[in-house]
This record gives sequence, structure tokens and C-alpha cells, in this order.
Amino acid sequence: MTDAAELRMRTRELLAEHPPATTEPLDFLKARFDAGLAWVHYPAGLGGLDVPRSLQAVVDAELAAAGAPDNDPRRIGIGLGMAAPTVLKYGTEEQKRRFLRPLWVGEEVWCQLFSEPGAGSDLAALGTRAVRDGDDWVVDGQKVWTSSAHLARWAILIARTDPALPKHQGISYFICDMTDPGVEVRPLRQITGEAEFNEVFLTGVRIPDAHRLGEVGAGWKVAQTTLMNERVSIGGMRIPREGGMIGPVARAWRERPELRTHDLHQRLLALWVEAEVARLTGERLRQQLVAGQPGPEGSGMKLAFARLNQEISGLEVELLGQEGLLYSDWTMRRPELVDFTGRDAGYRYLRSKGNSIEGGTSEVLLNIVAERVLGLPAEPRNDKDVAWKDLAR
Repeated sequence: MTDAAELRMRTRELLAEHPPATTEPLDFLKARFDAGLAWVHYPAGLGGLDVPRSLQAVVDAELAAAGAPDNDPRRIGIGLGMAAPTVLKYGTEEQKRRFLRPLWVGEEVWCQLFSEPGAGSDLAALGTRAVRDGDDWVVDGQKVWTSSAHLARWAILIARTDPALPKHQGISYFICDMTDPGVEVRPLRQITGEAEFNEVFLTGVRIPDAHRLGEVGAGWKVAQTTLMNERVSIGGMRIPREGGMIGPVARAWRERPELRTHDLHQRLLALWVEAEVARLTGERLRQQLVAGQPGPEGSGMKLAFARLNQEISGLEVELLGQEGLLYSDWTMRRPELVDFTGRDAGYRYLRSKGNSIEGGTSEVLLNIVAERVLGLPAEPRNDKDVAWKDLAR
């Protein structure tokens, strides 16, 4: 049984064999993965050692103290937080060994092809079709709000494989090569001026059946694993006290006494407390994950994340007065990552507006919390047993 002491020893051996100061970052990350120190709770041979998730902190602390490179989670967050746990749970051994290592070290960026123009909040209503043709599936349709599609090599994709079944039952889950013929990525310019999101058009895209995750028609079940992990990765990120959006506001308050008013002080105190409660709740949620897969509680964390980000960024703009109305750069760019704390107040205010939409709208997440966490009666639905092809659209 590997314990904290043995993990420290393994980590120090890695550092001795691959000194961060003289080893290329990618080579170091590959060696770390092969040593089982990437995500220690994953199986041996797949970046882990089959030990409790809580021991990851032991490894991370040793590596941070030694100045070791990380894999830039902000750039590959979809792969780490959504694709990897889904591949681990539903993938074949061949799929796990093909995809997990380049995903974790950052060689291959992933994106998510779920939402569609007519299937956002009601994702199960999606209309992208996948038709079997021998050993391949031919996919046609359109996806939208796809972060990092312009950078991605791979995508997790859900498509309708049987329109004669009710909408939740006729869906299958695939891994799509974004470099294949028929995949077209177009930028969606946002209120920030950037095009972090994209729309993706799929025309006759051929996906091998070997790139299907889960059984044919069981894609909704597989997608639930992805979505629950997505909400945990968005709302339950590990941050220090005064990390995240509350940090810049607290610093401005301390460093700029001329901006203070009694009303702003009261509001800042309330939001600071709420941010700290959310941070500690996220820590408790991560501890619960040690015992198994994420549940619907992640939806509550994502709800809190969205609301707090919007309220805190609004307070920051108000605190800064005229400065808060400035915006540094409206240049059309297609960024590699979202950097809330490294940008100005205007960017934070505008970008946070999307937090209540991405990763599941707040309205849908409220229903999930009500039904699956609080046990309240579900809203009446008259479309769950109707074939998708017969639904009004």
C-alpha cells in the first residue's frame, strides 16, 4: 500500500532523475506520467498508482517546492476535467493508453462537441446525426459554444444514432478527430471582443467505431459522467484563500483607501465570506470524490461559482469607478485560455456573464439541485417517452 512517505520518495526520485532546471518541460511531464505521479488515483500504467486521490497533494507540494513545470491546466482543462475521467470510465484499454498520456502532458488539446443551436439547455434534444457505415460512423450536424475548438486535436462528441428512440436513448458518444475532413471551425466573437468560443460544422465526418465510448445508444449515460466532472472542474477548483475573483477586489480595497465607502465595505465583506464558504465547500467536495465518482453536488458548486463571479466582478467595477469602465483591448483574438485574474476589471465583468451559461445553465442546474440533491418532485415532462423524430422542432 503506497502511503504519503513512499509518494514523497517516488517524487524525489523523479526530481533527481529529471532535474526541472535542466530537463525540457515536456520530457519532465512525460516522465512524471510514466512514474504514476500525474493523477495518483488513476490506475498504474495510466499516470497513476491506484492510491487515494487525497495523496495527490503530497506529490504536488514536492513538485511545487522544486519548481517543476506543470501541464498548464487552464489550456487543457477540458481534456483534464472532462475527457480524461470519461475515457477512464468507459474507454477500452486501447483507448485509455492511446489518449490519456498525450492529454495529460498537454501534447493534445481537447474540446467538447455537445451543445447545438437548438439543443443547449435541453441537450438531449440534439440533432447531429451519426449513421453507421461499415466500421465507421458518418456524422453530420452543427455544434456551438465550443471552447478551444480552434486549438483542439480531439473532441468528445455526442450524436443521435437512432431517431426512432426517445431523445435520451438514441444518443451515442464518440471521440472525434478535429483534423479530419469535414470538420470546420468558425470563431464566435464574444462580448469581450475575443473569440474564445467557436461553432463547429460537421459534414460527412467519418469516425471509426473504435472511437466510440460506451455502447451504441448509451451516449446519454456516458455524457452524464462528462457533465458531472465538468461542473466539479468549473465550480470546485482548488484555490487558496482570496484566490479567484475575490482576490483582485480585496487587493484594490487594501491598496486604494480613497475608493472605500461604507456601502461598498458591507458588500465586500458579505461577498468575501461567501467566496470563502464556496472555497471550503469545494474542498469538502474534492474530499468526497476520493470515495467515488462526482454526483449532482457539483451542480451546486457550479451555481455558486457563476453567481459569485458575476456579483464580485460587478462590485469591482463599481469600486473602481471610472477606471472600472475602461477596457484595455478590443482586438479580435482567439485565445488559448481564459485568464480571469490576469486581466483588467472590465474583462472580468464582461467574461463572467458567460459563467451562468457555460457548463450548464444556472436554470438547468437549479432543477438538478432541486430534484437530485433536495429530493423535490421533478417537473412534469411529456416528451421523455416520445421518439425523437416525432418531437416538435
